[in-house]
Amino acid sequence: MPYPISPESLARHSANRPWMVVALWMVALVAAVIIAFNLLGDALTTKFEITSDPDSVRADELLEDRLRGQRHTTEIVVVTSNELTVNDLEFRQVVESTFASIMALGPEVIDGGVNFYSTGDPSLVSDDSHTTILPFTMTGDLDDANDNIGSVLDIVRGTEAPADIQVLMTGEATIGDDFQTLSQEDLLRGESIGILLALIILVIVFGALVAALVPVMLALLSIAIAIGLAALIGQAFELSFFITNFITMIGLAVGIDYSLFIVQRFREERDRGRDKQAAIARASATAGRAVLFSGTTVILALVGMLIVPSSVFISLGLGAILVVFVSILASMTLLPALLSLLGDKINRLALPFIGRGKAGFDEDAPSGFWDTVARAVMRRPAITFALGAGLLIATAIPYFSINTGFAGVSTFPDDIESKQAFLILQDEFAAGLVAPTEIVIDGDFSSPAVQEGISRLVLALEADADFAETTVEADEAGDLALLSVPLTVPDDTVLASNAINRLRDEIIPKAFDGVPAEVLVTGLVAFNEDFFDVARDAVIPVFAFVLGMSFILLMVVFRSIIVPLKATLLNLLSVGAAYGLLVLVFQKGYGNEIFGFQQVEAIEAWIPLFLFSVLFGLSMDYHVFLLSRIREHYDRTGDNAGSVAFGIRSTGRLITGAALIMVAVFGGFASGRMSSLEQMGFGLATAILIDATLIRTVMVPAGMKLLGKANWWLPSQLQWLPDLRVEAEPLVIQGASSESDTDSAS
Repeated sequence: MPYPISPESLARHSANRPWMVVALWMVALVAAVIIAFNLLGDALTTKFEITSDPDSVRADELLEDRLRGQRHTTEIVVVTSNELTVNDLEFRQVVESTFASIMALGPEVIDGGVNFYSTGDPSLVSDDSHTTILPFTMTGDLDDANDNIGSVLDIVRGTEAPADIQVLMTGEATIGDDFQTLSQEDLLRGESIGILLALIILVIVFGALVAALVPVMLALLSIAIAIGLAALIGQAFELSFFITNFITMIGLAVGIDYSLFIVQRFREERDRGRDKQAAIARASATAGRAVLFSGTTVILALVGMLIVPSSVFISLGLGAILVVFVSILASMTLLPALLSLLGDKINRLALPFIGRGKAGFDEDAPSGFWDTVARAVMRRPAITFALGAGLLIATAIPYFSINTGFAGVSTFPDDIESKQAFLILQDEFAAGLVAPTEIVIDGDFSSPAVQEGISRLVLALEADADFAETTVEADEAGDLALLSVPLTVPDDTVLASNAINRLRDEIIPKAFDGVPAEVLVTGLVAFNEDFFDVARDAVIPVFAFVLGMSFILLMVVFRSIIVPLKATLLNLLSVGAAYGLLVLVFQKGYGNEIFGFQQVEAIEAWIPLFLFSVLFGLSMDYHVFLLSRIREHYDRTGDNAGSVAFGIRSTGRLITGAALIMVAVFGGFASGRMSSLEQMGFGLATAILIDATLIRTVMVPAGMKLLGKANWWLPSQLQWLPDLRVEAEPLVIQGASSESDTDSAS
């Protein structure tokens, strides 16, 4: 029974009123660009927030309410020389002129600062006297500091100094500024590489330049509108600045793929003799419906990221959901309108030596590479399935030795000045000066018991080589104390994590045993540790939600219990293999130099959970498209093996092209200079490649051959489920094509 609103009905209405549909989308595009231009800056933040209530968040709230108000960021200017020391006049002139210029920015930018020559503090000078630091505090919170840090950086970078003197700067806002700059550079690089490679692949798949350009145009439009929507939402909830990178990456991948499937099905239907309008309707009733359900699966998987109480996960999940939703809507409405306007002009600018590459839909004449592969696999299904599963499991094994953490400033490229300054701090001072660990003591500061607890804590920290000199202060009411202690180890290392865990689990409990006070630890490393805990705690609910919702949707779409079970198992195998390769390449360093990746101590803590949600959704795309063609043929013939071979050969070239586009897009982002984007792009590209090759060409046909008719088994207790099969019943051909009919709306 036809549904009042369906991909087919939307396509028919859009194809009948193409200019109106195009005009509406152009209005939406212009509005999105205007909104993004005016509002996006205020919607984004570099702050990483945990929306639950861990120790670090509670400690920051206590400090803000009762001691210092807003937390300010500390930036540090580093002045160093190989030949000169702080006792040389030239060195002193550089320090004092730089300090004066920074202070001249006024209280709107700078809250305060010190230097060696004004205080005589020896802790501001290195042991060899060749380096000094100028710590200063930015006015306002981190977002205010991010807005104002550019004027400070202009002063530091514009300092006139003798050739032997270096003036560098590091700190939360400085590192954040470099982080944003690098991410934008990587974004542009990833976009350019991804779009270029995607266009080349589309030309090979379609054999025509016009057909290749249409999916790219729709993807770019979807990205722009999704960014505009994100800017609007960001007026109510601050979003991580990473959201634009992620919208672009996912938008290019799914936006191009969704259009690719529908355009190719339209061309296939035209080759079968359907007129233009019937071909559009049939393409939308089949490939369009597959896009709708596979896109819905992607969105459901991405909703799992919204469960994680972290601004980064919520922002990335929201951004991906927005661009997938817009891409689906564009493929349901704008694409049919464009096909109506173009007709057979979609095949214009055909390239020689690259044929149209028919999809191999003639079941009466099975042939071709993909048909041969499918039938070869199904001749010995048990052996091929076992070998494929064994290979994937073996590839996943390195994941069990994963270390998770954060790639801090030490993973920046060597030419980034904030990294250079940070490394000098690490070698000559204490790297933790940038963001010291803060121990908040909520109790009566004048109480002898509290005083004794603080004394024991200070003594324990002084005896621990991972902690530097401590400072203690209390609020005016005397009911809250703050003990600040920089770490002597880099904050993005396992040593720093171990120090914080030791502080929380051993040092503080021992020092405050029996003391009537609550002691909480905050600071950058403590916050990171809380984030790691949040990510670990979210694994079970996210996995349960994503697996459960995907299973239910696939069960309804294909009216089968076995299909969603098998799809879930195979997707878990491909994700596990991607995890293993990620650890093998980045953490263990096998083959990282081949790809130009840097070896790191730990995988980004957010990567595993992030990859699961994204990959589980994206890999379902190919399952839905492949299984929909198999089910379409099986419903007509009842031949299980023949239907599997038909599905493989009819989608082989298309799914391979679509997968290569995703690999190209994700690989483009992996080619950047930021370790986090390298890991993200590599993980996504690897899993998609595994899914589109080993899973689709070996595991799926072997598994379906082994199960036979059981593939489509649905218990009698579930027969009441609605029949939402992806592939509709064949339409009656309404007429032969003619050039005049084809281009009547052009």
